[in-house]
Amino acid sequence: MSGVNLKGEWDHLDSETRQWLLDNPGCLILPRTMSARVCERAAERIECDQHGQIELSREDPDFIREKAEAAGTIRAAADTEYRFFDSTP
Repeated sequence: MSGVNLKGEWDHLDSETRQWLLDNPGCLILPRTMSARVCERAAERIECDQHGQIELSREDPDFIREKAEAAGTIRAAADTEYRFFDSTP
């Protein structure tokens, strides 16, 4: 199973499904209930695994995170540079 492309299906999803995805941006496999909703609304046929779940594509988590940041449901990670110093004498 190669995974769904949510970017291509985003406009076909209902608002509740989109909101769930925005609230759960780290999800890599959609639960059965959400998978059924995505399949019901999708423009193209989407394959589910033997448990009725959908595996997201490699690009989907980044896409969802961008949407969540734009919607204000999560904050963008700060570009913080970490430096480790040797404290041994």
